[in-house]
Amino acid sequence: MPVTPFGGLLRRHRDFRLLWCGETAGKYGAAVTQVTMPLIAVSTLHADTFAIGLLSAAGWAPWLVIGLPAGAWVDRLPRRPVMLTAAAVSLALFAAVPAAARSGLLSIGLLLTVALLTGTAAVFFQTAYGAYLPGLLDPADQPEGNAKLHGSASAAQIAGQGSGGLIAQLAGAVNGMFVNAATFLVSLLCLTGIRFREPRLPRAERPPRALAAEVAEGLRLIAGDRWLRTLTLFAAASNLALMGYQSIQVVFLVRTVGLAPGLVGGLLAAVSLGGVAGALCARHVAGRVGDARATLLFELGLAVTALLMPMTTDGPGVALFAAGGFCVTAGVVAGNVLKAGFQQRYCPPHLLGRLTATSSFVSYGTLPLGALLGGALGTALGLRTAMWITTAGIPLAGLILFFSPIRHSRDLPASAPPGGGTPRADHDDGPALPGRRPR
Repeated sequence: MPVTPFGGLLRRHRDFRLLWCGETAGKYGAAVTQVTMPLIAVSTLHADTFAIGLLSAAGWAPWLVIGLPAGAWVDRLPRRPVMLTAAAVSLALFAAVPAAARSGLLSIGLLLTVALLTGTAAVFFQTAYGAYLPGLLDPADQPEGNAKLHGSASAAQIAGQGSGGLIAQLAGAVNGMFVNAATFLVSLLCLTGIRFREPRLPRAERPPRALAAEVAEGLRLIAGDRWLRTLTLFAAASNLALMGYQSIQVVFLVRTVGLAPGLVGGLLAAVSLGGVAGALCARHVAGRVGDARATLLFELGLAVTALLMPMTTDGPGVALFAAGGFCVTAGVVAGNVLKAGFQQRYCPPHLLGRLTATSSFVSYGTLPLGALLGGALGTALGLRTAMWITTAGIPLAGLILFFSPIRHSRDLPASAPPGGGTPRADHDDGPALPGRRPR
């Protein structure tokens, strides 16, 4: 039976509870920023469509620049101090935006700088966080922990995007950045309260390899493994399409559909409900049909509904955006839950930082390209046409999974073989029986 989202691990594991609270607070603030930052550019600075796409691209560009070495650096350091530093830097930068507005210094250039620097902090935080969680939790608790963290992140996104639109309408979009700064303060305090400390390797045991060699090891880890390679290439293609439409969805809803900022926030919050649904059902569906089949169902089957979003019109037609966005978000979050559990059980612990950073370099590296693509298409062809092109890319990306070993498998492999080579997944040799899924 699936574990309820607020039971079990949250009650009995204090350190996980603090990590969960801090991460949820940070995701809430990030969701507020996803609404308020474009609205600042649209309503306060009167930026054009391409500039808004560039603003989204700046937040993800650091993955292309430092994504690969970040994994090797994080593997050399305790992960918790890295997360604390990243949270403190983000707190200061987001607080600087309303301060600059009060001083008359607010500009697109400043917003781009803040997006770029907070994106750099996010590279280190996300890389350290992905490698820290398996050490904090026992292997048996990791599937529940992943589901709770992804579910709460989606719930925080709902609240953040909904309140972000209301804040922008009632108090001004710039004031939404105060909320984001406050959430990073909460995250900082929660991380400070965690008692768990990672065991540190004696200096003599640290491998004396050059940074370039460690980066190359992360690249070989993914390039040489068909499961990691398939999931990483799919994530790159999917993120290109996802960010393509997400970078222009606010301006599309405001300028093409004609919605008020408050309604835009409410609509994006409704879309984010799909993330909660995806997190809650991911483990249950995977337990019934296998996590390889479930990944195809979530990442390809639900992705087709993305084509409803470009049909959005004012009035009842807004429901098309809500329905399409809900299903796409559910599929993405459920797929992320399954992928996170697979990587944590599959990859050796000492390589998790490099795996996280290398896969993120490839998959997140397409996000700034997607944002630029969305802005360029919106400028050249119009916003609705750009939405059609970018949303069509979401189900097309799912074909990478369909034409891969995942299509012939019931489950993703439980662990990497000790001697190297490609592990064998459970193939379709019988009915989908409960409890047959390897963990």
